[in-house]
Amino acid sequence: MPRFSILPAEEGFYDWFEKGAANLVEAARLLCDLLHDYTNVQAKVARITEQEHHGDFIVHEIYDMLHRTFIPPLDRETIQRLAAAVDDVVDNIEAAADLMLLYKVEQPTPQAARLGEIILACAEQIDVAMPLLRTKKTIPEVRRHTIEINRLENDADQVTRSGIAALLEHPNDLFNLVRWKEIYGTLEDATDRCEDVADGLNVVVLETA
Repeated sequence: MPRFSILPAEEGFYDWFEKGAANLVEAARLLCDLLHDYTNVQAKVARITEQEHHGDFIVHEIYDMLHRTFIPPLDRETIQRLAAAVDDVVDNIEAAADLMLLYKVEQPTPQAARLGEIILACAEQIDVAMPLLRTKKTIPEVRRHTIEINRLENDADQVTRSGIAALLEHPNDLFNLVRWKEIYGTLEDATDRCEDVADGLNVVVLETA
């Protein structure tokens, strides 16, 4: 049931949500580029880390605004959940890129490259959905984007299983098994966190229905 308020809600939250989504797309794009063009790895990972730091700044600004705002446009818990979920995706993107350096990966696998594509596709869906939160007229359109994110996350599960299965064909190569299992897991976690964002968006749809 929509909440009654006698004061205007703070519209600035939507600006920061959209900045967070744009930052997520850029981090995902950089990751996808790293996994498809595995050159200048250290510099590319450093750029992803910069996006992660910028994401932290955005979350801080949202939380600070929430602390200062008497009547936010959405429930406070919903705002916190959505902001944190977007940031968690970026955190996982940065963690996956950092693992490539840590484990001195020579070349990404096809499955890793495909997971990068899926993460970028999820991020783009989030980026398109976020501005739709601004008006009740467009909020129902959010649902089709969350459905697509859920479908992409299911694809990521299948790709991860394929990658693990390929590793198990060479069980004696324990180091390769360990490092890629962790990298795949972190990439898949990024898609899981995208699904958390989708869940947060669906909460907004339900709250404003």
